[in-house]
Amino acid sequence: MHLRKTVLTAAAVLVAAFLASLGAWWSAVAIEKRSAAAVTSQLLSAGITWATVEANGLQVRLIGTAPNEAARFRVVNMAGTVVQSSRVRDQLEVTAMRAIEAPRFSVEVLRNDDGISLIGLVPGKEVDSTLTESVASLTTGAVSDMLESADYAAPEGWDAALEFGLAALRLLPRSKISIAADLVEITAISSSTDEKRKLESELARLAPESLNVRMNISAPRPVLTPFTLRFVKDENGARFDACSADTERARNRILSAGVAAGVANKTVCEIGLGVPTPRWAEAAEAGIKAIETLGGGTITFSDADVTLLGSMETSQSDFDRVVGELQSQLPPVFSLKATLPPKPTASQSGPSEFTASLSEDGKVQMRGRLSDEVLRAAADSFAKSQFGADRVYIATRLDEDLPDGWPVRVLAGLESLALLHHGTLLVRADTVEVAGVTGKPDGRARISQILSDKLGQGKTFRINVTYDEKFDPLAALPTPQECAADLNAVMKRSKITFAPGSAEIDATAAKIIDSLAEVLANCPPLEMEIAGFTDSQGSEGGNRALSQARAEAVLTALQGRQAPVTNFTAKGYGEDNPIADNGTEEGREANRRIEFELLSEPEPVAPPSPVDLAEAALAEQQAGSEAPANAAATEAPAAGGGDDETFVFEPTDEKWRRPRAKP
Repeated sequence: MHLRKTVLTAAAVLVAAFLASLGAWWSAVAIEKRSAAAVTSQLLSAGITWATVEANGLQVRLIGTAPNEAARFRVVNMAGTVVQSSRVRDQLEVTAMRAIEAPRFSVEVLRNDDGISLIGLVPGKEVDSTLTESVASLTTGAVSDMLESADYAAPEGWDAALEFGLAALRLLPRSKISIAADLVEITAISSSTDEKRKLESELARLAPESLNVRMNISAPRPVLTPFTLRFVKDENGARFDACSADTERARNRILSAGVAAGVANKTVCEIGLGVPTPRWAEAAEAGIKAIETLGGGTITFSDADVTLLGSMETSQSDFDRVVGELQSQLPPVFSLKATLPPKPTASQSGPSEFTASLSEDGKVQMRGRLSDEVLRAAADSFAKSQFGADRVYIATRLDEDLPDGWPVRVLAGLESLALLHHGTLLVRADTVEVAGVTGKPDGRARISQILSDKLGQGKTFRINVTYDEKFDPLAALPTPQECAADLNAVMKRSKITFAPGSAEIDATAAKIIDSLAEVLANCPPLEMEIAGFTDSQGSEGGNRALSQARAEAVLTALQGRQAPVTNFTAKGYGEDNPIADNGTEEGREANRRIEFELLSEPEPVAPPSPVDLAEAALAEQQAGSEAPANAAATEAPAAGGGDDETFVFEPTDEKWRRPRAKP
């Protein structure tokens, strides 16, 4: 009985304990749920969805990834306002911060006659001193260094871009160059159109293939004499043989008129000074439209002289109507001469002719008729001066009955032929025809200028000339760096040897000197140093003198082969700068050498400054006001004088002169 009572008591205690534990657990779960729900509600009301809440007993755990430390701290504080802060357990993570990106590195270089300015940000702990030193060596003026550095690795392509930018700086004495790892922008001024083409060609060769390069090299506007435009429409289609304009807007108007008349090929229209009237584009448009209306023919503007030549298929009535309309549309300054060629008849005999042919190897043969011995001698002398005395063959007959102006036609034709690489010239009483291939981009335009100027208004001529880049001496011209590399490549293949202890070049080295002269014959003018070196045997002073004598001997040998070495210098370095061990015979042999080192390029001649132009114009105007009345009358410009009078000056060897007066 007592045992049973004890068992029942123990069971009751256990049941009570179980019920108490169950109640406590149920209460804890309820508290956890209420706490988690309250904190979650608070976070959601604040728009925070990246954090979740878990309750474990009285603890409230915050789980998730915060975008930053500020967001994490905010969530913890918000949870602490709902439940006791001691119950909040921060298990939040924070998004890893991205590595600080390197800044964009760039350098802008400004160079003019006063010096060079550097500004920008370069990679590295500090600015490399060799950069500023190499820039300082390019100028005698001041160097303004405003470069800063940032301790980051150089971006891909930075070194190549910087090297190219400095190479461009050496070529361009007046320039602004912006250098970045992925882009180099060049803005520069050249002294002439030819120099502009040369600089663009050299920079294109120097630019790395993977680098984006933008070039904007400008050249001063040339003085065009005569100011020429020639538009042709025949069986070969519509085209400009020559195109000149005074402004960008005028050029666009002229080219648009040409396209409307059927021009399909790209046309180079040169902008220059010397236009006879500001209404040049208006006159050109009217002339081009007249040729289009006729269906064929040629119109030539040479300053204010306009020559219109119709086609043989055009009727006289249509020709007269179009010419009348053109005459009324041309500005008053222009003088029009229009010609409709007569229809050929079967009874007409063959015309008198003079022909000249220029072969691809540069030889000229002249045949046909000349008026007298004076013209024959003049044609022979002119051809020899242009093409070479040993390249001219003349086989002509004399005819006293040739038309007037025959000598002018022949000599103007030969002057035009000299602009071709190969081609032909045909001179007749009614026309001058030039055909062939030129290596000058503006060759056809220059031929048009020569013929329109020399033949005069109303005289007809035909030009069938094409440009071929492979004959362009500037396009094929190697860079100074390429020339230096070619010279040293010749020296690596074989050495120039001397007699022991002497500056006399061995006879076996003659072929090497010939090869060097051949390389230099195809190079632009260079400033180079011929450096001589010896081994270490003998005294230092003796070695230096011997190397100097040997370098001078090489320079003399190149001069004897008529190589262009005007700007070359010879310098002996003796035993300095060895490239091999002087302790062995092989090393001493390697150290006895001649090297070619590029110094710099000749600086281009600076064009006249605006101040010089203004002073020259003022001086000319003052001189004109004091000139006699008859002199003023002969030099009056086409515009009519007064406030609209325009003076155009062009530099000659020693003075400024007024260009030829316009009609």
